[in-house]
Amino acid sequence: MKIIDVLRKECVVAGARFLDKPEALCEIVQAAKKNPILKDVPDEEILAGLEERESLGSTGFGKGIAIPHCRLKSITDFVAGIITVPDGVDFEALDGEKVDLIIFIIAPEAKSNEHLKLLSAISQTLLIPGAVKEILAERTTEAVCESFLRHTRAEIDTRKQTTKCQFNVFVQDETVFRDILEKLAGIETSSLVVANTENVVAYLTKVPLFADFWRDKPSSFSKVIMAIGDKGLSNETIRRIESVTGDLNKCVGVVVTIHDICYAAGSL
Repeated sequence: MKIIDVLRKECVVAGARFLDKPEALCEIVQAAKKNPILKDVPDEEILAGLEERESLGSTGFGKGIAIPHCRLKSITDFVAGIITVPDGVDFEALDGEKVDLIIFIIAPEAKSNEHLKLLSAISQTLLIPGAVKEILAERTTEAVCESFLRHTRAEIDTRKQTTKCQFNVFVQDETVFRDILEKLAGIETSSLVVANTENVVAYLTKVPLFADFWRDKPSSFSKVIMAIGDKGLSNETIRRIESVTGDLNKCVGVVVTIHDICYAAGSL
């Protein structure tokens, strides 16, 4: 998917004038409704979605730009549009300045990942030197749209990705550490690192209030093995660790946690 696929030309407005932010939000609804995707969605539902998002903090992030957006359960595709406001409008922006470029997104609630990528792609486009100035200089809807798309460089990658997990192995039994590390090194992952840590007991024993609770000297060995790999490797990872420790539910000195990752990129 590319920005060009979700930017609806009929939802582009050049040279708008608004008295205030509430009026601007109402006009965003009207501009968005020009696309058939939203024809059966009540104006009130779209406006409520935009207002709810603004209640969390203004989408006017500064330098005359605002990217109001919301997610709706009732749609399955994106509607994005552009509105230029030559005289500016008070959008309660973070820097206190008036907003003269509005790019809005009405997104399906079920596609939050694509929504995030779209926001990122738009913001990156607007950071291109001269892009905003050129867009604002245009006087027709066609020219505004073409100017924005000309500066668009980022594509929205919606390819299905293998679900990733983060594997954490907390080890305070030095006798099994090297064997566990050796077993995990043979599993295909995008990273495998070891972090030196310290048991909280080592700190709390130094606090007078807690000093009497731990009379034994705390273990001086504490490390965490961390790796990112496919979720399908979870059972194999646990099996390999238990080949060293035995049943983890009966093990002392080793704790294993596995967490789903919503985003992962790069490698070590």
